[in-house]
Amino acid sequence: MRRASCSAIGERDPFVDAVLAEEGLTLGERQPRTLDELEDDYFDLIVTLAPEAHHAALELTRSLAVEVEYWPMPDPTDTGGTREHIMAAYRDVRERLKTRISRRFLLPEAKNATD
Repeated sequence: MRRASCSAIGERDPFVDAVLAEEGLTLGERQPRTLDELEDDYFDLIVTLAPEAHHAALELTRSLAVEVEYWPMPDPTDTGGTREHIMAAYRDVRERLKTRISRRFLLPEAKNATD
């Protein structure tokens, strides 16, 4: 399965890097790309997190046999306040995504063990 990190802005978000680092994860040298910037259009699954991205993915895959799932998430970039308030919003999204990924991609036996 091929994964793509898409961003409307196209720039890495330092808060994303910070909350991933808390979990021992990194994006390495990867940079966000828009759907138009991807090298091909073959995917098994596209997961979208925002309504605009979902609409774009559905348009892109209208004539393709690709599964598109919408996982609505709050947009942490809308969060104001202190750095800790902003980090808390990003952590919330990270944890929500972790849960969705686990539920979606764990084997059925593993899913039953976590319920």
